[in-house]
Amino acid sequence: SSCLLTLPVRGSEGLYMMNGPPSFTESTVFQRDSGKNCKAVAFSKDGSLFAWCNGEKVNVVDVTKAELLHSFDLPKTVCLEFSPKNSVLATWQAYTTAKDGTAGVPNLQLHDVKTGKCLKSFIQKKMQNWCPCWADDESICARNVNNEVHFFENNNFNTIANKLHLQKVNDFVLSPGPQPTKVAVYVPGSKGAPSFVRLYQYPNFSGPPSALANKSFFKADKVTMLWNKKATAVLVIASTEVDKTGASYYGEQTLHYIATNGESAVVQLPKNGPIYDVVWNPNSVEFCAVYGFMPAKATVFNLKCDPVFDFGTGPRNAAFYSPHGHVLVLAGFGNLRGQMEVWDVKNYKLISKPVASDSTYFAWCPDGEHIVTATCAPRLRVSNGYKVWHYTGSLLHSYEVPPNEEMWQVSWQPFLDGVFPAKPVKYQAVPSELPSAQPKPAQAYRPPALRNKPVTSSKLHEDEPPQNMKPQAGSDKPLSKTALKNQRKHEAKKAAKQEAKGDVNQDSTQPSAPQSAPRNAVPAFTSGDPEVDKKIKNLKKKLKAIEQLKEQAAAGKQLEKNQLEKIQKETALLQELEDLELGL
Repeated sequence: SSCLLTLPVRGSEGLYMMNGPPSFTESTVFQRDSGKNCKAVAFSKDGSLFAWCNGEKVNVVDVTKAELLHSFDLPKTVCLEFSPKNSVLATWQAYTTAKDGTAGVPNLQLHDVKTGKCLKSFIQKKMQNWCPCWADDESICARNVNNEVHFFENNNFNTIANKLHLQKVNDFVLSPGPQPTKVAVYVPGSKGAPSFVRLYQYPNFSGPPSALANKSFFKADKVTMLWNKKATAVLVIASTEVDKTGASYYGEQTLHYIATNGESAVVQLPKNGPIYDVVWNPNSVEFCAVYGFMPAKATVFNLKCDPVFDFGTGPRNAAFYSPHGHVLVLAGFGNLRGQMEVWDVKNYKLISKPVASDSTYFAWCPDGEHIVTATCAPRLRVSNGYKVWHYTGSLLHSYEVPPNEEMWQVSWQPFLDGVFPAKPVKYQAVPSELPSAQPKPAQAYRPPALRNKPVTSSKLHEDEPPQNMKPQAGSDKPLSKTALKNQRKHEAKKAAKQEAKGDVNQDSTQPSAPQSAPRNAVPAFTSGDPEVDKKIKNLKKKLKAIEQLKEQAAAGKQLEKNQLEKIQKETALLQELEDLELGL
């Protein structure tokens, strides 16, 4: 069934469909529309229906039979969407008011796909969230109208069956999957009150007590709400437009977890900086976050919001789970160079590291085996085109538009879950006719004086290596990075306090003990682990202080109680030092 997969391509060369792997030929099922004015395309969720607007008409075809079903006279349409079970096609045109300032005509139309007749028209001024949202079984459909959510049942758009009325609902998301449908709503804070996200089960909307869960937070100008596939939890990325600390031009983000059983938590991210991407594993029990100033960290968390696996740091700002959740791709697109890391999720092993330079788009194929990356206008106007890869790193097909032409969009034809069975993860690169895509290595700038000299490696930072965060069998639960950091801070503070106390009581005329080694001497011992080296250094520092106290006592100085206690710790500290140096 693999060659039934198609990829619609939209651009200045018109709209056409490519057959996916293995043939990569132009599909004969779809007659190419050569107009240069194709504004929008949409597939139905099961991939059987395809609609597009070519600047004159909105056309709907059944791709399984290659037959035109409808042609609507809506030349200005810029957005299209099918309802989940193919009953309704929604179209949106930009809203315009009449010349005399009176209200314009309704610009959001809902069409019956079977009969082609218009079921309902609405005025929908904003393009953002223009489309009504359906439950997967189409039992309910909802839209945000003047900060209320209006619900319709069974595609009857003449009767509002329910309203969710909170002070000012800014955004909402319906849960995926079967009934009962749940609704996540976001209400922005105002006049010093916090913003909140609440989860409800349709149709129980009467006030906070009927909510399944509630989470409020202060730092939010906008939020992104992500349901997991099983509809048991929502991840909320809350962002402020500006970072008050001035640390970042991305504003400030926080990540929150809210479950339908009422549990909620802030996800602790061990590196400061922006949150670039957060994605649920389709299995609904883990999620991956990409965050922190470059080089960014990526970490997989479980439903307790504990880290399960940490991918270390690298040049990345996006994450994509395969449809079956077996493979995870971490990628650096946009202002990064297009490096991808393809990981086997079950064993957390790296499968491949392909590079898709200048990519503006990435999508997994519904078969869970193939990937498309693309460079599209208007984001990038040069070398537009797309590439199809196998996740093992092989480049299978590559197309670049002719000079002076542009590509605006490419995507996979969708299929329902279960059409493509999950396959075991491969590591061996699949065979390909094409040479692997090796990007031209970018040469670092070298000043003229250094150009004939040998290159010395100068990394601005060392990348952190990946590490498994799962508690090992039989051991106590490992401390999270933050907990470790706090513990160290606490110890350092304590030590500093002790030292300060000790210093005050020292006789200021007492000459300090002669420094046996110059300050900048290279430490004689390194364990190869910076954390261990740090501990060793601290222990040596403490032992040296004890040494000085013993000398003072020998010189007849009366020591304070805390100083005497310090001296008693000497044997334990020496033992700890020996263990560390032996790597025990």
